[in-house]
Amino acid sequence: MTLIDSCRASLPYFLIVLTLVVFTSCGDADRDARDPGIPLPVFTVKKDSTVTTFEYLGVIEGKVNVEIRPQVEGLLDSIYVDEGQFVKANQPLFKINAQPYLEQLKNTKAAVDVARAKLKNARTNFETMKLLYENEVISDVQLQLAESNLEVAQASLDQALALQGTAQINVDFTLIRAPVNGYIGRIPKRIGNLVAKNDSEPVTVLSDIHEVYVYFAMSESNYLFYKKMSGDSTVRRLSPYVKLVLADGKLYDHIGIIDADAGQINRSTGAITLRAKFPNPDNLLRSGNTGKIILEQIHPDVILVPQQATSVIQDKTFVFVMRPDSVVERREVRIEGKSGKNYIVDESGLRAGETIVLSGLNKITDGTRLSPVPQQNPNSFFEMVSHEANNDSH
Repeated sequence: MTLIDSCRASLPYFLIVLTLVVFTSCGDADRDARDPGIPLPVFTVKKDSTVTTFEYLGVIEGKVNVEIRPQVEGLLDSIYVDEGQFVKANQPLFKINAQPYLEQLKNTKAAVDVARAKLKNARTNFETMKLLYENEVISDVQLQLAESNLEVAQASLDQALALQGTAQINVDFTLIRAPVNGYIGRIPKRIGNLVAKNDSEPVTVLSDIHEVYVYFAMSESNYLFYKKMSGDSTVRRLSPYVKLVLADGKLYDHIGIIDADAGQINRSTGAITLRAKFPNPDNLLRSGNTGKIILEQIHPDVILVPQQATSVIQDKTFVFVMRPDSVVERREVRIEGKSGKNYIVDESGLRAGETIVLSGLNKITDGTRLSPVPQQNPNSFFEMVSHEANNDSH
């Protein structure tokens, strides 16, 4: 058989195969056209920078909180200030009835006058005795006795002067003055009430609030993480600066810094107390206010996945990754942290540039074909800021 005859003999078989291939391809194309896939939102994973926050409840106190307590006992005669009033150092605050202490002062002054007179007599007697001793009229024993009486008289005067000084101090203590600049707290006493330095509560508390301290507590494990990350030399270290969320949910305008910690763990609670310092130029913060301290850790160039795009099965987290042929496959990812409504995931499970399903995970399984609807990460910090800025501009 010649080559031409052989080709003629095999031509019908070739045509049959070609026809089958064409029909099969057309069938697949028709089937793909009839089944475009489930329309679901997807987005392409990319690296981004984000911030992880840690929140702790805090109590605010003035930098200087002075309990104003009387140093003498007596009836409260006058109150020169009101609650919440700003006062300056040395400004009069309260007046205690001074009459009993003025009488004591008079008595001590009289005692001083008597002591001075006795001292004068003792000195005159000593000078006389000294002159008689020099003329050999009296013995040295008599001179020593006169000298001793002089010393006793001098000591008596010193004692009387000391008692007078104490009495004067007590009189001065009847006028209570502000030791520092600050704001007056609650005044539980009223005019006519008896006040004493051993009272269970002070007459008021004076707070210097040009700077305030916010005290907050964290667990031992969190404290170890805080110390480790605060000293980390990488860009992922904890910021030394902290923010404060006020009781109304608004962010305080000024940034604070952690400047001290208690130095030891509370055995009963297993927590340690830290202190953050904030400026308070507008006197908005007062002693006794509460708020939330916000610590931030910056994560540069990490993969962020919206929490809504994940599912949890037996303590493992999965996402649906869409292949180039629009078919999805379930893949496990490892969570490294949480930032807002996003998870920070390890690159070993998901890489930048891959596309994942954003929502509708209950509608698909491995091998499901999609009709993808591209979306942006709705939880991207930078996109949210841009969106809010655009809304504000309108």
